[in-house]
Amino acid sequence: EVRLVESGGGLVQAGGSLRLSCAASEFTFGGNHVAWFRQAPGKERVGVAYMNSGHGRIHYADSVQGRFTISLDNAKNTVYLEMNNLRPEDTAIYYCAASISGGLGIFSLRLYDWWGQGTQVTVSS
Repeated sequence: EVRLVESGGGLVQAGGSLRLSCAASEFTFGGNHVAWFRQAPGKERVGVAYMNSGHGRIHYADSVQGRFTISLDNAKNTVYLEMNNLRPEDTAIYYCAASISGGLGIFSLRLYDWWGQGTQVTVSS
């Protein structure tokens, strides 16, 4: 059974940094679709960062471009989301998602077969 487990969330002041981790069991991130999504209270879940190491492709939502970095440690089979210069509007539950499928938009929720349980990120002003 595939399982994704996020960690690294917490409370940080505006301008601060956090690094989220997503570890997988029974799934190899390398060569497959992996993304970070977030969901703020009362809002829809939206994609913020995407990676497919097999295609050499990385993409960020405009709202986090230049501040967030997605990366993969193949040896640890762990995906990271480095978040810098955090803003109060970045407050949300952050989810890791993975897929072996294709044919849908990289930030389409329907693309992803597996999701983590989420980790809370709170940015105070």
